[in-house]
Amino acid sequence: MIIVDTALKKRHHDGNPIRVGMVGAGYMGRGIAYQLLKGMEGMRLTGISNRTIAQAERAYRDAGVDTPRRVDSVAALEDAISNGQYAITDDPTLLCQAGQVEAVIEVTGEVEVGAQVACEAIRHGKHVILMNAEVDSTVGPILKVYADRAGVVYTYGDGDEPAVALNLYRFVQSIGYKPVLMGQVKGFLNRYRNPETQKGFAEKVNQKPAMIASFADGSKLAIESTLMGNATGFVPGTRGMYGYECTHVKDLLNRFSVDDFKHGGLVDFVLGAEPHTGGAFVMGYNDEPIRQQYMSYFKLGDGPLYMFYTPFHLPHLQLPHSVARAVLFRDATLAPMGAPVCDTLSVGKRDLKAGEILDGLGGFMCYGLIDSYAVCQTNNYLPIPLSHGCRLKRHIPKDQPISYHDVELPVGRFCDKLRAEQTAHFGSAVQAAATA
Repeated sequence: MIIVDTALKKRHHDGNPIRVGMVGAGYMGRGIAYQLLKGMEGMRLTGISNRTIAQAERAYRDAGVDTPRRVDSVAALEDAISNGQYAITDDPTLLCQAGQVEAVIEVTGEVEVGAQVACEAIRHGKHVILMNAEVDSTVGPILKVYADRAGVVYTYGDGDEPAVALNLYRFVQSIGYKPVLMGQVKGFLNRYRNPETQKGFAEKVNQKPAMIASFADGSKLAIESTLMGNATGFVPGTRGMYGYECTHVKDLLNRFSVDDFKHGGLVDFVLGAEPHTGGAFVMGYNDEPIRQQYMSYFKLGDGPLYMFYTPFHLPHLQLPHSVARAVLFRDATLAPMGAPVCDTLSVGKRDLKAGEILDGLGGFMCYGLIDSYAVCQTNNYLPIPLSHGCRLKRHIPKDQPISYHDVELPVGRFCDKLRAEQTAHFGSAVQAAATA
C-alpha cells in the first residue's frame, strides 16, 4: 500500500492515470466506481459496462458524473476516452478490446459472464482484477495460465477476505514466520438459510436475497476459502472446515497445535468471534527462543504459534489497490499458484427430486462445502458456482453431495468448456498430488 500510493501520485502528477474499465454495476460495482471516481489519485474509470445500462449510468451519477456517453463500438469508446469522457455500454467486450484501457475489473458475480470477460480481456492484453469469487474458485487456475501466456496479471481484488488473508500471509512470511492456518471471521452460519429467510435483512442492506443467503448458508465462505487454498496450497482439515466457535479470533491458538499442521497448512474459519467486523487471520509458526522472547514481550503470546489478523475488509475501498499493483508492479494480490488444490461441492439443502432444476448459489436447493480438489475430482462432485440451471437426473437426499453424474448441464455454457479444459490441463499434476 505504501509504495502503491506513491506510484499513483506520480501517475496523477504526470497526467497519465491508469485507465480502467469495469464490468458490473451492482451494489459492489457502484461502491468501487464511487471510490475510483471520488477517492483515488492516478486512476481513471474510463468506462462501465452493465447488462442493464441504466445501472452503469447510475454508478457514474452517484459519483457526480451526470452525462456519461453511451457507446456501442470500440471506436466510439476510444474516442470518448481520448476526449476525457466517461463511457457506458451494455457490451463488455468493448472495454476488453479498447487499446487505451489498461485493466478490466470484473464484478458481475456471474460465472458465465465473468469467465467470458476475463478471457476476452486477457486475449487483448489487459490485466484482470476480479471481484467474482465464483469465477476464480471454478476456473481461476486455467485463467491464470492464459494470463501468464499473455504476459498480463490475473488477480482477485483486495478488500475481500481472501485477498486480505493473502496480504497477511505474505506479511507473516516476510517477517520470518511460517503461515500454517488462514481464514476469515464469520458471524453466523446456518446451512439451510435461503432467499426467503434472508429477504428482510437483504432489503435492509440493499442486497439481493440470494446473495445474503449465500453468506448465511456458508457457500460463499467455502468459495472464498477455496481461493485461499488455491493461492497457497492449504487445504481444509475436514470437509466444510472445522469452524470453531470462539470468543476472540486469537482463541484459535487454543484450538490448534503444531501437530495439526504436520502435513501442511490449513484453511478454516472462526465463528462468532471478536472482532465482529469481519476480516481475516493467519496463524504463523516459529519456535526460535529469541523470537519467542520478543513476541512474548509484545504480548502476542508464548508461541510457537502466533495469531495475526486484520479486523476489517473493505472491498469497495481496497480493490483499486489491486488494480495499481497489477498495472504498476505486475503484482497479483491473490491468484492460483498452479494446479487447483481445493474445490466447492454442491450439497442438497433438502430432499431433491429428479427433474428439478437447481437454483444455484444462495438458493433454496443446495449449499456449498469446501474439500480438497483431489477428493472432489475423484468423486466427480459438481461445484456449486456451476450448479445453477443444472437439471437433476435422480433423487438426491438432503445433505448429500451432488455429482456431475447426477445432473444434465445447461447446453453450451462457456464456463463448462473452460472447466473441462482446466481439468485436462492440470490432470496429471492433480493426480500426482492426490497419490503423494
